[in-house]
Amino acid sequence: MMFMPDSFSAWVSAMQTKTPSSAATSRRSSSGPKPVGETSPVASLIKRARALEALDLRLRLTLPPAIRPHCCLADARQGRVIFLANSSTWAAKLRLHQTPILAEAQKALGQPFKSFTVKVAPLPSVPPEPARRKPLSHTAAEHLSKAAVTLADPELRALFLKMASLAETTDSKKDADT
Repeated sequence: MMFMPDSFSAWVSAMQTKTPSSAATSRRSSSGPKPVGETSPVASLIKRARALEALDLRLRLTLPPAIRPHCCLADARQGRVIFLANSSTWAAKLRLHQTPILAEAQKALGQPFKSFTVKVAPLPSVPPEPARRKPLSHTAAEHLSKAAVTLADPELRALFLKMASLAETTDSKKDADT
């Protein structure tokens, strides 16, 4: 288990507090299985990952902008800060900035850091932006509307009609074509 000083933990909590919406909490029953993210081992792992992410951001802000996209924090514990760099060239440039990085880590975590290590490895990839969804066609909307009429369940009928209302209109389609 990792030791995280209270000052940094409080800072990370304040920076990344995410409260579930009231609708999400009202649907959950008080009994039954917990979501995986709320179980003790996973919750502590998530907390540690968020703390490292926040520390990574804070430490990389001490670096020149040209170096930032080529490195990331891997770990910080037991007086040692470990960074990853995507090539030996960027690793060498990163080592030149170890003094301000160690000082900022000490300031952030409240414990002394004496060792600085840079490992050359591919950086974790950034997930691509999700592709824009295709709009619902007018024909699909007609089919949904016709299907809604045949449904006995009023709630399901309302959902079908709501989906049908999301179809692109013929005016917007003509605008997109021109």
